[in-house]
Amino acid sequence: MHHLVSDHVISRLKTWGVTRVFGYSGDGDNGLMGALGRAKGAMEFVQPRHEEMAAFMACGHAKFTGEVGVCMATSGPGAIHLLNGLYDAKKDHVPVVAIVGQQARTALGGEYQQEVDLVSLFKDVAGDFVHMATSPGQIRHLIDRAIRIALGERTVTAIIIPNDLQSQKAVEEPAHAHGTVHSGAGLTSAKVVPDSRALAQAAEVLNSGRRIAILIGAGARGAEQELKDIADLLGAGIAKALLGRDVLPDDLSYVTGSIGLLGTNPSWTLMAECDTLLMIGSSFPYSEFLPEEGQARGVQIDIEPRMLGMRYPMEVNLTGDSVSTLQALLPLLERKSDRSWQRSIESAVVEWWGLLQKRAMSDANPINPQRVFWEASERLPDNCLLTCDSGSAANWYARDLRFREGMRGSVSGGLASMGNAVPYAIAAKCAFTDRVSIAFVGDGAMQMNGNAELLTVSKYWRFWDDPRFIVVVLNNRDLNQVTWEMRVQDGDPKYEASQDLPAFSYARYAESLGFTGIEITTPEQIGNAWDQALASDRPTVLDFHTDPDVPPIPPHIEKKQAKAYMSAMLHGDPDALETIKASARQFSKSFIGKSP
Repeated sequence: MHHLVSDHVISRLKTWGVTRVFGYSGDGDNGLMGALGRAKGAMEFVQPRHEEMAAFMACGHAKFTGEVGVCMATSGPGAIHLLNGLYDAKKDHVPVVAIVGQQARTALGGEYQQEVDLVSLFKDVAGDFVHMATSPGQIRHLIDRAIRIALGERTVTAIIIPNDLQSQKAVEEPAHAHGTVHSGAGLTSAKVVPDSRALAQAAEVLNSGRRIAILIGAGARGAEQELKDIADLLGAGIAKALLGRDVLPDDLSYVTGSIGLLGTNPSWTLMAECDTLLMIGSSFPYSEFLPEEGQARGVQIDIEPRMLGMRYPMEVNLTGDSVSTLQALLPLLERKSDRSWQRSIESAVVEWWGLLQKRAMSDANPINPQRVFWEASERLPDNCLLTCDSGSAANWYARDLRFREGMRGSVSGGLASMGNAVPYAIAAKCAFTDRVSIAFVGDGAMQMNGNAELLTVSKYWRFWDDPRFIVVVLNNRDLNQVTWEMRVQDGDPKYEASQDLPAFSYARYAESLGFTGIEITTPEQIGNAWDQALASDRPTVLDFHTDPDVPPIPPHIEKKQAKAYMSAMLHGDPDALETIKASARQFSKSFIGKSP
């Protein structure tokens, strides 16, 4: 038997199979920290440098393991700090439970120091389940429900535990009386399959199509073989939303790569010319990169009914998990005898990879960022864990990296928050200590929080089975993605006061922490730097001095985007000359996708 409420919290988490908690201490959750200490290694506690990073790590843990991620923080300021990472999990539909402290119950309502209405604070991000414990007898069912709902609904839940309650005597078995709740632990997975009538309707749509496009997201993970089978039967091409980047390898001839503003020309053409769209496990939001309304008949598969029929007016919306639904659908499909559509897709993919290589190897000042990713592809270990921050790094992650079977990767998808890559990579490494973990980060995100989280790496790396942990920094001294958005979307020249970043030597900083730090200033050094990092016996920071003027060319350029770009160049952009030169070099090796 346990003695205190805080001990009961840790024990109940353990009952649910939780083995790792990401968190930061404070007077609001000191009781929980004491219980973790008394648990004597029954649960690993990972201490980041900031509560936001704890929430990002919990999200990353959920993404890379499929398990619930758990983060802890103190009351007031610590709880507030969690929010960004929790919204990241909510937007990407992964299970995370936040357990936060609160001031003593006797003080609540008295404008006490660090008192915040935490139930209201978390009501949006954890709206499916957020409750404050006021009695020891609640703890069991609050933990049970928070974890079960997070897992079952693929969402964020939150429990608030006042600090005085944490030190009270635990009630592990509530009295068998009116007004008590007697919950149990455990949740089994379920196969969710649409009914036969809906499957038949979907099959009719797909069998009638001649040019079929498939779009997959993170919800298609686990259905790799079924996706290959359905593409073969239908003679289809498969595009990938950014969160589904690692679901299928890029060496499959009919996989067109990423879709969207960061996407590929073959994915654009796939959507522009298809007559049938099959969307699986994705809520890709940008309608301009999907077929025009009325162009294609549509079928969508998603485990969440609320996500169906939202991005495109689908003819058939199938509620079901991707594996079971595709398995039920496959026997109803007819093999296409005409393979010309798929052959045209495969030809476009070959041409695209050749184009990307030419772009990556083109001159830049000093290093073309595309080349950093291109040369990484042929060197990355088969089972490596990849994370990428939001910003210009995501452009090249989306296009230039070739994912192979067994590689995993993730980004901040729905929230597109800066600062996710390093904490994601730490969480992935903690879960899989024998695999190489690699974060691709812009210098903006490194200065925002990545540098601080290298201290977290310095605390834990000696406990990892494989010490290799690589942070790739695109050091261009510019908030580059936003700079390009200002130019192309708004027609504004670069605003140096908001966009320029201070100089910083990430390699030297890494060395000060006992890591390998490599500064790369010429393109000829790129391959050797990757080789050194992958052969190192410790974490490595690769400090690539990249050219901020290399344009992230979208797969389709609208007239208003071209007009805005020229307006920015003509109205005092400080980098106008170099930007025009870099754009000319890229466009000389380019083709523009067809408009739907």
